[in-house]
Amino acid sequence: MGGILALVIVLILIVLILLSCIKIVPQAHAYVVERLGAYQQTWSVGLHIKVPFIDKVAKRVILKEQVVDFAPQPVITKDNVTMRIDTVVFFQITDPKLFAYGVENPIMAIENLTATTLRNIIGEMELDQTLTSREVINTKMRASLDIATDPWGIKVNRVELKNIIPPAAIQDAMEKQMKAERERREAILRAEGEKKSTVLVAEGKKESAILEAEAEKQSAILRAEAQKEKMIRESEGEAAAILKVQQATADGIRMIREAGADEAVLKIKSLEAFEKAADGQATKIIIPSEIQGLAGLAASVKEVLK
Repeated sequence: MGGILALVIVLILIVLILLSCIKIVPQAHAYVVERLGAYQQTWSVGLHIKVPFIDKVAKRVILKEQVVDFAPQPVITKDNVTMRIDTVVFFQITDPKLFAYGVENPIMAIENLTATTLRNIIGEMELDQTLTSREVINTKMRASLDIATDPWGIKVNRVELKNIIPPAAIQDAMEKQMKAERERREAILRAEGEKKSTVLVAEGKKESAILEAEAEKQSAILRAEAQKEKMIRESEGEAAAILKVQQATADGIRMIREAGADEAVLKIKSLEAFEKAADGQATKIIIPSEIQGLAGLAASVKEVLK
């Protein structure tokens, strides 16, 4: 009975050992396998079996892109301004073997390498240039870190400056400068607005004056045309009146001739015409000699009648 129990225990141990030798590597992972303490191979995704007591998984490596946020590091600019900058590094393991055996602590190594590289780059730049050249600094740091971490089986995909923290005095001066700049822009915008307003008012007055002059011009033209038409109508009326008077005179003379009036009657009519011509206002009237004789005859007749 004891022998059977021991056999069962041995079988169970053998099964457990065999099961422990079966390894499944998940997606985006890699296992570094050592045999008797030496590198044997790198397992990729899938099912793998190792030799019991001889092979072991030395390191499990994640192949996905990883992000490391490092604490702010003190740096000094070219113009001797001390500031603090924290960085974010995006990296990916490309060679699990180099990553396992290249450096003892890859993350710490990347952090220290990032700090020294950042100090070197910032030390060649002044404060204003540092604050406005983030992209340049990121590009230089990524190139330097990528070259330095290549022997470790690490590829640095991207480096970003998360925060640039200048000294308090510099921050206060920058805030005052920004405030002054905003006030300057506000004053410029206000002046431009007032200028545009003045120009618009002047243009409005100019257009109003032009319209008033145009209206006055049109009014003068209309008045002149009305006066002209009035004078034409008055001239036409006078011409028509003169024509009617002449026509009436002609008709009267024709009627007298048709009635058989003699020369004495015609002369008397002529005297009446001269009387109307004088109208009591003429101071001198020249009378033909024939009419003068007729006047003497009229005076003789008047005497006889008395």
